[in-house]
Amino acid sequence: MNYVLKLHQKLSKYPMGSIIFSRAVSRMAPYFTTIRPHVDEIKHNYIKVSMKKRKAVHNHLKTVHAIAMCNLCEFAGGILMEASIPKHRQWIPTGMEVQYVKKAKTDLTAVCDLSHVDWDHCSEVFCDIDVKDTSGVVVMTAKIRMGVRDKQK
Repeated sequence: MNYVLKLHQKLSKYPMGSIIFSRAVSRMAPYFTTIRPHVDEIKHNYIKVSMKKRKAVHNHLKTVHAIAMCNLCEFAGGILMEASIPKHRQWIPTGMEVQYVKKAKTDLTAVCDLSHVDWDHCSEVFCDIDVKDTSGVVVMTAKIRMGVRDKQK
């Protein structure tokens, strides 16, 4: 088990542990703190994260800004890669495609599942992420391309 999953397992035993975990991992890339993401569920090859709809992430229509949703997707994909990739491998995002399906008028949840990935034999992983509102309606989809290679010795 890698350090992200170990930290989650350790902190989830405590009251407010998931909040502490979410804040800690969002500081890995401090820009993510702007959306205040919360890790709702994480395990090897699966993550579910959420963010609150609040004024700081609004656009001119008072819905969640498209870039805030992109940040949520990149956060989900990056944390999941860290939680799932074997220790001898490393990753870097190399591209992202998004589709804005509907206006995001509520809190949001993003889900990514990498159970199909063969970690020892891949050079690229696609993180397909659906962002849903509180009614379960998809408001955005993202496909993040992650380059994967063995670590330099």
